[in-house]
Amino acid sequence: MARFSEEYKALQQQLHAQGNYGNSGHKHAGYIFQLAKQLNTREVLDYGCGQCGLAKALPFKITNYDPMQPDFAREPEPHDLVVCSDVLEHIEPDCLGDVLRHLYDLTKKALFVDVACRPAKKVLADGRNAHLIQRDPSAWLLYLIDGVAPFKPTFFQAYEGGFIAVLTK
Repeated sequence: MARFSEEYKALQQQLHAQGNYGNSGHKHAGYIFQLAKQLNTREVLDYGCGQCGLAKALPFKITNYDPMQPDFAREPEPHDLVVCSDVLEHIEPDCLGDVLRHLYDLTKKALFVDVACRPAKKVLADGRNAHLIQRDPSAWLLYLIDGVAPFKPTFFQAYEGGFIAVLTK
């Protein structure tokens, strides 16, 4: 399973080292708190945690995972609720299927995603836009439910430049 190339990992680590990248995890903390309550769990995995903004914003301990960050690269166990915010658009297109399968395997009850569908403000050292995948929200949704990981959408909301969704098995 190839979820990323070593070359891309090096590019991502350069961006993370700047300190102002991967810092949007907090923006859905209230919603994630309510979703965890609804699911009757505190077993939350932040997949692609970046600077751990979600963990800092929630009133209970969660598991942080980010294969691009040495401190958080340890392979996680499955969790009731997996949060993947501002991550999928950064995945190398050839690796997206493997990442979605990984998310499916790690999700026991629900997956929350926030996906930007517009160009990023950041640029990789090789000149590419940091958002490697820029698809229409409806195309993303079809890929999420008809792709390699057969999630079922329970909530979907498009916003200008992206969407959020809650998916179950």
